[in-house]
Formats: sequence, structure tokens, C-alpha cells
Amino acid sequence: MISSLLNMQFAHPYFLWAIPVLIFLFALWLYFRYRKDKAAMTLSNTQMFDNYQSWKSRFLVLLPFLRLLSLCLVLVALARPQSSSTDQKISSYGIDMVISMDISSSMLAQDFKPNRLEAAKDVASRFIQNRPSDRIGLVVFAGESFTQVPITTDHKIVQSQLSKVKNGLLSDGTAIGMGIGTGVNRLKDSKAKSKVIILMTDGVNNTGLIDPITATEAAMQFDIKIYTIGIGTEGEAYMPAYMLPNGSVQYDYLPVMIDEELLTEISKMTNGKYYRAKDKEALEAIYEEIDQLEKTEIESSQSIRVEELFYNFAALAILLLFIEQALRYSLLRSFP
Repeated sequence: MISSLLNMQFAHPYFLWAIPVLIFLFALWLYFRYRKDKAAMTLSNTQMFDNYQSWKSRFLVLLPFLRLLSLCLVLVALARPQSSSTDQKISSYGIDMVISMDISSSMLAQDFKPNRLEAAKDVASRFIQNRPSDRIGLVVFAGESFTQVPITTDHKIVQSQLSKVKNGLLSDGTAIGMGIGTGVNRLKDSKAKSKVIILMTDGVNNTGLIDPITATEAAMQFDIKIYTIGIGTEGEAYMPAYMLPNGSVQYDYLPVMIDEELLTEISKMTNGKYYRAKDKEALEAIYEEIDQLEKTEIESSQSIRVEELFYNFAALAILLLFIEQALRYSLLRSFP
């Protein structure tokens, strides 16, 4: 009952405006009645009348207030108070998604600021934030690949592990087939309506136990769509060239080589799409487009229950009016 009153609203609220008018008229009535009943003479001592006062005279003043309260409750009832509650059922058909990220030494190229790898991590992190209904996993690859995070709805873990991704975790090289194959292995048992791999690389497949086309054919068997992103500017980029004897890396301007033909074929085979990101802004736009293409479908149903409360107020008004009339014609009968 208390919760119903807290959620109460009125179907005909204009009746409520009559309440302050009624109270004002009642106050005027009391004022003029007091003036009419004012004593005609003043006595210095009223002790002689004390014996004539009783509890009836004290209760008599309550009768007009009972009548006022009952009329106010009638107006509230006419305003038709209601309490509504909503039942909402939401069924989310999320997308299972794996981000497969190249972490080879060429991803340290500085044509993206501060480098390709950090820029890719930053954009991927914001993409994950915008996909709360999806299960997301993270795969990294260079000369080999491994699963950094299995697909999960716990995006805090995905974000935490993404922040720890760095070059040097794997032997160097670019095993695109391994990056796809590991992602397929994460998604093959998924029951999701849509399964997606986002593959980011800046190079040419040059190592790995699995051929990229063979891995793509495996993705097709499990209805996995692959979006491929080639990362790197046109021409040359300032990137790691060779290792010095002291262990430091020597940077130089080297040609940017991305196997766009292969990446296009991979995406085409799986009904995905190939993108070329020549700077961080382009990479952000690519992720925004993928976000729009792979929208999570949410089915919701809503029912609203309305509880009529007017009879509660009407019943209380009738009760107070009955009490007022009963007192007036029984216990307080001798009073006008």
C-alpha cells in the first residue's frame, strides 16, 4: 500500500484544485460563525460555568473538521488516483567477437602516435566500451599466436589484459593464419547469433603453421565473419630496422608492406570487409563503422499494470462522514 501511494498519479487531477478552494471556504465559514457566536457581554469570572462544560462540548468542534476531511477525500477520489508498475523483459542477442591483434615488431612503427600498437590498443579499448552486450575475446599474434582473453562479458578483464599487450610477448614475424585460426578456435563452439573476428595487421604473412586461406575456410565452416584492417601509412614509415649488439633497436625509414590482396580475400570469403587505416583517425572511423554494422539486437517486451486507488479514498471519506453523522445524532445530539 505504501509503495502504491509513493507511485500514485491522477487520471483527473483537475479535481484536486477544488481542495484549496474548499479549505478557504471552510475557513471563512469558521470565521463568520465565530463572530456570530461571540458573547454579547464580558464577565470577570467564568468559574460558575465550568460545571456546565463537558467532554461533549470539546468534541463538538471536531465535527466540522471531520466533514471537511471527508469532502477533501471525495475530491481526491474523483481525481481518480492510480498506481502503475511496469514489467519489462529484455532478451539480448549479443555478438561473440574476437579482436585479433598483430604485435610484431613492425607494429612499433611511429606513423601512428605514439606507435601503431598503442594506437590500435587505444581505439580497440573504446570500441569494447561501446559493446556492453557482447562477449569479447582477445587474441595476439606475431610469429605465433595465443589467446590473451577467452570470449567473456567481463569487459574489465578484457580491458585490463589489452593494456598489458606489448611487443616481445611472442617470437617475431607475421602469422596471419595463426591469428585467424586461434580466433576461430575461440568462437567455434559459440551459440551466438553472430560471430566476428576483427583482424588487425600491418604486414605480410611470412610464418606460422596455418595458411591464412586455410584458416579462413575454417572460419567459414563455423559461420564466422572476419573484418580485416591493414594498419600503416602509404610509402615509408619510421620503424624498427634491426637489433644492435647491445640489445637496443635501431629505427629507420622502411617501406610499408601490407598484403591488401590477401586481407581483402579473407574478408570477402567470410562476408566481412577489408579496411585500410593510414592514421589513427581512420582507424577510429573503421571501428565506428564496424560498430554500426554489427549492432546487437535487443528484443524487449513491456507490460504496465494500473491499480485504481480511488475506492480507498472514497471508502475512507464515507467512513469519516458516517462517524461525523453518528456523533452528531447520538453522543453529541444535544448540540446543534
